[in-house]
Amino acid sequence: MAITQLSDVIVPEVYQTYAAVNSPEKTAFYQSGIIVSNAGLNAKANEGGETLNVPFWKDLDATQAPNLSDDSEDSATAQKVTTGRQIARVAYLNQGYKSADLTGEIAGSDPMQQVRNRFGSYWMKQWQRRLIASTNGILADNVANDAGDMVVDVAAEIVGSQTADTRFNRDVFTEAAYTMGDAAADLSAIGVHSAVMQQMVKNDDIVYIPDSMGNLTIPTYMGLRVIVDDGHTVTAGTTSGFKYTSVLFGSGAFGYGEGSAKTPVELEREAAQGNGGGVETLWERKTWLLHPFGFATGTAPTGASYSLAELGAAASWDRVVERKNVPLAYLVTN
Repeated sequence: MAITQLSDVIVPEVYQTYAAVNSPEKTAFYQSGIIVSNAGLNAKANEGGETLNVPFWKDLDATQAPNLSDDSEDSATAQKVTTGRQIARVAYLNQGYKSADLTGEIAGSDPMQQVRNRFGSYWMKQWQRRLIASTNGILADNVANDAGDMVVDVAAEIVGSQTADTRFNRDVFTEAAYTMGDAAADLSAIGVHSAVMQQMVKNDDIVYIPDSMGNLTIPTYMGLRVIVDDGHTVTAGTTSGFKYTSVLFGSGAFGYGEGSAKTPVELEREAAQGNGGGVETLWERKTWLLHPFGFATGTAPTGASYSLAELGAAASWDRVVERKNVPLAYLVTN
């Protein structure tokens, strides 16, 4: 039985165009407006190196009262504008899948074609996992080093203590939103676990709005787009029950740039493997700059890039702007 190999049909330039259809731009996180992506960030991702410095001008200090003009000979002292520095870390990632030719011949279909069809979806999920892991690390840093000023936690530790007040509700949502002060108006999305979404639906608080195609598919809560992902943190109570962390996102909460790996797509053919039957491996490589606004990365990773576990650690993040300037807030409920 003849079988068409992936090497017979893959053209890297065409394949990369195909893969772009499954880019992070298709995710609800991206479409909600919480991600800023532009040519400048793409250029940053292509600069090379493990870390990037992103300087910014700090706002003028409104707590300092203006001078009171008079007709004396006294000289006023001018204030100065200062700078801060965000430090972002680039992620260099790769993944490969292999299959023996004989496997496809026996099965009657090529498993590598499935890999080709689903690789884009795989990377979208990995992108979302890294974003959620980063929010977990920021929360851990906030609790450890900034007195938890970005989080409202009303969750009970045991099932017997759970009430309507410890579950997701409008009052505690409002409290979490206004940890941002008057910047709460910039919120555009909320990420929740499906168990929290169930509670929101039970509360009859979800409003569905038409998407660009006119279909009623986009759930919203208090004007914010709701993004349901079971990757959001679930913590077991001390003896029973669970606590769910929801994340409120403002516009531009994360910056995203995509670099170009030297060889983004590569097909490896090993004719001698499989005892001469032949083995093919499809490799993909990604260079991502995904960084939360207002933070510098902290402790260096064990490798060249942060793992998911490292992204979720408090030591990996350090807030470098005032709390209200960070477009993130957290709500922990049952």
